[in-house]
Amino acid sequence: MQTYPVSPEPAERRPLSDHPELNGAVWDRVTAALLAKMLGEFAYEEILRPVPQQTFVAPAGTGDPYALLLDDGATLAFRARRGVYGSWRVDAASVREIPRTGETGDRDGDGAPAAPGRPFRDPLLFLTRARRLLGLDGATLGHLVRELTRTLAADAHLAHTALSAAELAGLGYAELEGHQTGHPWLVANKGRLGFSAADAARFTPEARTATTLPWIAVSTRIAGYRGVPALAAPDQLYARELDPSVRDAFATLLAGRGLDPREYLYLPVHPWQWDEWIVPLYAPALAANDIVPLHTDDDPRLPQQSIRTFANVGRPDRFTVKLPLSILNTLVWRGLPTERTLAAPAVTGWVRGLCENDAFLRDTCGVILLGEVASVAVEHPLYDRLPEVPYQFKEILGAIWREPLPPRLAAGERARTLASLLHTDPAGRAFTAELVERSGLPPRAWLIRLFAALLPPLLHFLYRYGTVFSPHGENAIVVFDDRDVPVRLAIKDFVDDVNVSAHPLPEHATMPEDVRAVLLTEEPSFLTQFIHSGLFVGVFRYLSPLCEEQLGVPEDEFWSLVRAEVLRHHARFPELKERFEMFDMMTPQIERLCLNRNRLLVDGYRDRPDRPHAAVHGHVPNPLHFAGSVLD
Repeated sequence: MQTYPVSPEPAERRPLSDHPELNGAVWDRVTAALLAKMLGEFAYEEILRPVPQQTFVAPAGTGDPYALLLDDGATLAFRARRGVYGSWRVDAASVREIPRTGETGDRDGDGAPAAPGRPFRDPLLFLTRARRLLGLDGATLGHLVRELTRTLAADAHLAHTALSAAELAGLGYAELEGHQTGHPWLVANKGRLGFSAADAARFTPEARTATTLPWIAVSTRIAGYRGVPALAAPDQLYARELDPSVRDAFATLLAGRGLDPREYLYLPVHPWQWDEWIVPLYAPALAANDIVPLHTDDDPRLPQQSIRTFANVGRPDRFTVKLPLSILNTLVWRGLPTERTLAAPAVTGWVRGLCENDAFLRDTCGVILLGEVASVAVEHPLYDRLPEVPYQFKEILGAIWREPLPPRLAAGERARTLASLLHTDPAGRAFTAELVERSGLPPRAWLIRLFAALLPPLLHFLYRYGTVFSPHGENAIVVFDDRDVPVRLAIKDFVDDVNVSAHPLPEHATMPEDVRAVLLTEEPSFLTQFIHSGLFVGVFRYLSPLCEEQLGVPEDEFWSLVRAEVLRHHARFPELKERFEMFDMMTPQIERLCLNRNRLLVDGYRDRPDRPHAAVHGHVPNPLHFAGSVLD
């Protein structure tokens, strides 16, 4: 009989990992919140069309009563408030299920009518009972249940370990990232398909666990390097990022294998990516010594909200590193496209040149551009030559080094992502309300300062240079003074999110050909969408009702202040009048970009050779067109 080696008996019995956050009270809270978000965002994108409720007694709560007829004939009733851009804000506590019989519920002990039906708070059950209403096929439904369940598990961990708004206000930029709840618009915003539970406990932002990254050496036969002029040679990067002892150890290891270190490039890799994708798919390169595993550099790094980006918390002066991570999260596989990775430093150089030669951006705004200053891309000998294969197989191995934020801040300044302003603590207190109170300013004055910090640089890049960033909550960073008053803007993630006008502009004459080849272009009428959808729909659509509820600033006044800042910018640069008309921010309507619709009804979970983009479905009213400026 054949015998097999047996693992040694463990010194002690090891139980399975415990998950104290997965308890009934926390689960009920996060599921109710996600169901309300699902109903609101699906209604906004017109995946669902709730109807005003008239037949049944309206459930208690905030807003007007609405109802949806589920596939089995039962009714889901809830209250919701309508907002700008046609948005919906569903009261989570109001959601009730009314059986087919039309029963409105029993009376309570005092004989008074109870809320209709029974509480309903399960978004997973809702999907299964509304799959025909939602138009879901079986494959999409199966994957969506998995992605939403994983999102809920992450939400439960966040809820179980949540801090107060006052405690959050004292955290540094990188540490605060571990307390954010994810994309406010996307419902399945923390699916991370590919990660195990152990991976999530180690590598996600909410794990708040620093990790050291292993490095590899890759032969220049299959790897390419690019850097800004100050980092034109790889050794200039490594001298800044790696201690001499580490560089010597790497060189010694290569020499010990009979390899010439001068013929190799060094880059860190994500431990998960190494095990799951690099070793299996680059096995021939490992066998040929084209890829050589090294060791860690011993610098502790924290994963940020994008998961594949790590901030160096041991040496904050060193670069932030962005690595491919082949998990499916928030619509796309989170790899690094080879062409864009190599182009990143050139894009940084061009965008930074615009800023450095523009006194308004450089001196008046003091905008901080966190440049992607160096990159390494590693080709795959087969996949990179097959245009028809899914895009995730062409984004497996590489690295981008980005300038760190802390050294760019002045004394007393601190920075927080724009997304953090949407955060609400377990007691219901908004992080924004905490910052406003600390500033000592009236809420309206604080908001004016916020808009004055954010909008002028974004508008100037658009109008003067026909160039837009995607200023969503994770890419746009608000810099505050020592009193927590917003003072200026920092921007990151150029190569993935910079778009330029397809209409030729004189300002584009300085654009290098390699930059022109990689940047996406859009017609002027659509270029404004990046500010509308990234900032206004993606952030301000949620911030404005929060300010009404917690700061006492009515929503219409909020948007009047936004409009006033845009008009103030127009008045500051009258010579750009034609550009204000070309890039018209004040149109009566804008196209409705849809993120959840893409997942549910357009791309689903299918593989495709190109990255998916947001779906467009109809139009929504533009609040900047209708809001009257309170400062006129």
